[in-house]
Amino acid sequence: MIKTAKGKRPVYLENPQIDKLLAIVMALTGEVSVLHERLDTIERLLEAKDILSPTEIEAYQPDAKVIKEREEWRGEYITRVLRVVQEELETLKES
Repeated sequence: MIKTAKGKRPVYLENPQIDKLLAIVMALTGEVSVLHERLDTIERLLEAKDILSPTEIEAYQPDAKVIKEREEWRGEYITRVLRVVQEELETLKES
């Protein structure tokens, strides 16, 4: 569930469009940072328990079901990242 803040978005820079771009970049930065840490933890645990090596992880080829699931996740992710742009479009349509 996507949560939306109430009220106007604060403007920190001279150009509100740059503020929106910065918000998108920061959302992406947060997502990538969390994913990197979790992935690093999983890979270290797998290697420490002698379950999978980094080479096996690199050689993995997803099947059609996995590809479809990843595409669905990617679509939802892009929606979250571009939320600030979508909110503006909706506001403009209401005007």
